[in-house]
Amino acid sequence: MTDTRGWSGLRRALADPTGRQTLEDLRADGRAIPWARSAARPGVPFGAAPAEGRVADSRAPSRHRAPQGGRSRLWAAADGSGTVAGHTAHEVRGAVMARRWLVTGCSSGLGLALARAVAAAGDTVVATARKPVALDGLVGEHRGRVVPVALDVRDPGQCAEAVAVAVDRLGGLDVLVNNAGCGLFGAVEEVGDDELRDQLEILVVGPWRLARLALPVMRAQRGGHILNVSSLAGRTAFPGLAAYVTGKHALEGMTQALAAEAAPFGIRVAALEPGGYATRYGSSLADAAGRSPDYAEFTGPMRSALGALAEVPGVGRPEDFARQVLRIVEASGPLPVRIPVGPGSAEHLTAVEEAARAEIAAARALLAPPRT
Repeated sequence: MTDTRGWSGLRRALADPTGRQTLEDLRADGRAIPWARSAARPGVPFGAAPAEGRVADSRAPSRHRAPQGGRSRLWAAADGSGTVAGHTAHEVRGAVMARRWLVTGCSSGLGLALARAVAAAGDTVVATARKPVALDGLVGEHRGRVVPVALDVRDPGQCAEAVAVAVDRLGGLDVLVNNAGCGLFGAVEEVGDDELRDQLEILVVGPWRLARLALPVMRAQRGGHILNVSSLAGRTAFPGLAAYVTGKHALEGMTQALAAEAAPFGIRVAALEPGGYATRYGSSLADAAGRSPDYAEFTGPMRSALGALAEVPGVGRPEDFARQVLRIVEASGPLPVRIPVGPGSAEHLTAVEEAARAEIAAARALLAPPRT
C-alpha cells in the first residue's frame, strides 16, 4: 500500500491558515512527499536560487505533477533524505503555487506589463529584451523574481541561452510566452525579400525555435503552457501590413499544429489574438524601403490610424492584457487554441468568421455545376 502520511501531512500544513505549522512536523514521513526528493541544496530558502544560480530539478514523477499547470514542485532546503524542513505553511503554499515563465519582448508594451504582473503574482520570470538595460526598472521593482536576459529571437544561440537560463536559474520552465515582435508597413509590391525574411524570422521562426527548445523541458515535466502572441492580423488582413499579416497567419498555423502535437504531454498551447492596445507598436512601425506613392491613397489611412492607436479612447491597456494572460494560465481544462484578447477583439473576429462563411458560400456558388 502506498504511504500517504506525507501527503496528508502536507495537506494539513497547506490548509493551516495561521502558518504556524511547519514542514518539520513531516520529517518522520517526508519520504512520502515525492515533490521534495529533488529539492535544492541545504540552506536555500523558498523562492530564491542558491548563489550558484541553480535550484531544484523539477522533474518529479508525472503522477505527482499538476496535469495542466505544472505547479507541482517545491523550492526548498532538503537534507537528501527526501524531507523538507524549517519552513512555514505560508512559505510552502507560495512555493507550490509559483510558476516559472519565459517571456520575450519585455522592454515595453505587452511584454513588460506581463512580466511585471507575473512577478507581482509571486511567480518567477526570465524576461528578455534585445537590450537588457531596458529591464533594469523591472528587475529593481521585483528583486529575486525577474531574471533579465539579452535576446534577439533571430539569434539561435541567444534563444538556446534564454531557455537554458530558465532551466538553470529557475529549475524548469512552465510557461513560454512568445511575445517579441515588430511591424513593417508596406504593400506586397513594396516589401523586399530581405525585409520579408526579417519579419518572418521575428514573427515565425523565432517563436518556432523557442518552442522547439522548450518542449523537451515541458515534456519531461509532463505539463506547461506555450502561448504565442498573435494579433487580429492572424485571422484577417489589413492593407499595408502584408508581411506582418503573413507572419501572424503563419504563427497561428504553427500554434494549431503544435497544440495537437503537445496535448498528449499535458502541454497547453494557444495563440493570443490581441486587439488594439496602448503600446508603441503603431509609432514604431518601420516603413518598407520600396514604398510607392501609388499605394498611399489605399494604405495611408491605415498607417495614420496605427500611429495614433495608443491615443484612441477606450483602447486596451497593457496591464489588462497581462491580467487576461494570467487568467488563461490559471484556467483548468482544455484551452481554445485561438483566444481573442482585449476590447472588441471577439466581436471583430466574429465578423471575420461570418465574412469567411459568406466567402465559402460565394465560392461554392461560383464552382457549382452549371444548371442544365
